[in-house]
Amino acid sequence: DAFEIMAENYEFKENEIFCLEFLRAASVLKFLPFPVTRMKDIQGLPCMGDRVRDVIEEIIEEGESSRAKEVLNDERYKSFKQFTSVFGVGVKTSEKWYRMGLRTLEEVKADKTLKWSKMQRAGLLYYEDLISCVSKAEADAVSLIVKNTVCMFLPDALVTITGGFRRGKKIGHDIDFLVTNPGPREDDELLHKGLLLYCDIIESTFVKEQLPSRKVDAMDNFQKCFAILKLYQPRADNSSYNMSKNRDMAEVKDWKAIRVDLVITPFEQYAYALLGWTGSRVSNYNSLCFLSISNLFLLLQDHSEIFLKAGSEEEIFAHLGLDYVEPWERNA
Repeated sequence: DAFEIMAENYEFKENEIFCLEFLRAASVLKFLPFPVTRMKDIQGLPCMGDRVRDVIEEIIEEGESSRAKEVLNDERYKSFKQFTSVFGVGVKTSEKWYRMGLRTLEEVKADKTLKWSKMQRAGLLYYEDLISCVSKAEADAVSLIVKNTVCMFLPDALVTITGGFRRGKKIGHDIDFLVTNPGPREDDELLHKGLLLYCDIIESTFVKEQLPSRKVDAMDNFQKCFAILKLYQPRADNSSYNMSKNRDMAEVKDWKAIRVDLVITPFEQYAYALLGWTGSRVSNYNSLCFLSISNLFLLLQDHSEIFLKAGSEEEIFAHLGLDYVEPWERNA
């Protein structure tokens, strides 16, 4: 927990190098088959730099990390933690609010001078649902809805759940899907067909002719949809019902708002996109050696480049000369 706190604090400060340093260390320690009780236990382990070792040593000696405790009590960290819990609010917006003197969500909501984006308004409207965990059962239910809906328009489409749930996790905070169509390029219009209740579509800027190029990260250019889906779910006991606060008369809610992200990728880029969006973030950085996994090249002696095609994740690993790693083994 101390490492994840430190990593999050560095993420709020936009220091990606230190953030990854602590995320990697947390990943390594989390999957050790034994508890670390002495410094000798981490001897020879990867990702154990000086900053990490200092924190481990203090926890062993004192039972807690003073640095992590200091972060938890830090006013900026506490404010950013609250602000970024709202769907659509990132570090830049949090920094802006903090510089305005705002410290809590209540203060943000009370400030009438703030202009909210459509996404942020939806994030506030469904806040309690969106900050709660999504279960594997809920992910499976949403997956069925998304697949059935997509296949109504594109019978041959491939719809794959990615992210933590593809890696075998039982809970998450949103559900990610990768969609591709092996047929004609009808996929460009898929997200315009009324698939979801709320959606913010980022249009594709992917240009096939720009590949191969080490300067183009194709994954950043695919069409995306950041959405909130209304999942109906009968509740077993009244204590777990949510009450609507947006109506004069409170009513029982028999549904839950769930974040759903969809990415539409050309079929020839599907394997690379699947590998990238499956994650984890740490696994991609560690195992794939900082390569842009949406653009894998062979640099020839005459300085020309060949884009290495792949029809599966296994082929990408083979291109890199790595043993294939199953999705559920990519959490660390």
